[in-house]
Amino acid sequence: MEKKQLRRSLLNKRQLMLVEEWKQKSDRICTHLLTSTLFTQAKTILAYFSFRQEPDLSLLFDDSKIWGFPRCVGDSLYWHIWTPQYSLQIGVYGISEPHPHAPTIEPAEVDLIFVPCVACDYQGYRLGYGGGYYDRLLAAPEWANKTTIGIVFDFAYLPQLPIEPWDKPLSAVCTETGLIQIQN
Repeated sequence: MEKKQLRRSLLNKRQLMLVEEWKQKSDRICTHLLTSTLFTQAKTILAYFSFRQEPDLSLLFDDSKIWGFPRCVGDSLYWHIWTPQYSLQIGVYGISEPHPHAPTIEPAEVDLIFVPCVACDYQGYRLGYGGGYYDRLLAAPEWANKTTIGIVFDFAYLPQLPIEPWDKPLSAVCTETGLIQIQN
């Protein structure tokens, strides 16, 4: 199945989840992340605000870590510090994001990145939304060696995905059934 069809099929399946099931599975993902050493040892974490029934990580967002969230500007992601006390705005794709004046995060400060995905495969490759934002981010030298965890529901954790020469494997994948570290 080509990327476009696979993306459409998996997004449709995600949208059809009952809210209660989505919430339970999201909570299980958060539990796996909370108990992982990748999370407990990280001080500064880049994350995302759930959109269109992506796994919801909001249970994690407290003051024990420094949290960074993206703003889409042109074809790049800019990362800003966010705390639950900060307000948000709706960005270009309808996704909640920090205000432009929120403090920024430099790559050197980042310990861990939670990457939103449509799907991930057993080798750590991801299927995104088609905009290339995370592909460009993870290919940039200052981001290339960061620890990354793809966040997906179990039905979107697949044996193999179609990959392109520019695709970079993630460090780990987390689903409601567990956190799987990838041996690259």
